Amino acid sequence: MAFLVIIALAIMRLRNLFGVVMLSGIYSLLMASVFVILDAVDVAFTEAAVGAGISTILMLGTLALTTSREKVPMHTPLLPLVVTFVTGAMLVYGTWDMPAFGDAAAPPNQHVAPYYLERSLAETGVPNVVTAVLASYRGYDTLGELTVIFTAGIGVLLLLGRRREKAATKPEAGDGGS
Repeated sequence: MAFLVIIALAIMRLRNLFGVVMLSGIYSLLMASVFVILDAVDVAFTEAAVGAGISTILMLGTLALTTSREKVPMHTPLLPLVVTFVTGAMLVYGTWDMPAFGDAAAPPNQHVAPYYLERSLAETGVPNVVTAVLASYRGYDTLGELTVIFTAGIGVLLLLGRRREKAATKPEAGDGGS
């Protein structure tokens, strides 16, 4: 946890965007290891694949098309701060009608949750119920989600490659195209 705090503070202070991208990838890998320690292997896999893998590749691709140094803002960024607070307030407002955390009488705990909790270890052999649900009961669904994420990542990389090709084939000013 101390490493996570140190990396988060370093990300906030750093102005070199390449360093920020690399530290973000390291942060995601550390979080994935924390999830493994907590026996949430499914969440760890997703964090490693999306947080450290695809996000890092996409951010590096973006850096290849932009500068590697953060520009210092000329004014106080008030609008992003207001948008952040309004979004946070809406999210908190949306949670007011939720049942209490761990409430046994909540609707999700009355439907299929008892079945999974009672039978998942015997039927799948996986001690973590969430992993058993995602990898066994909903295996095809999880495979489909991973396929969508992979396809989206490849699509973005292809789009970035096409943009770079167009920029490379663009005639220079004063060249006259001949």
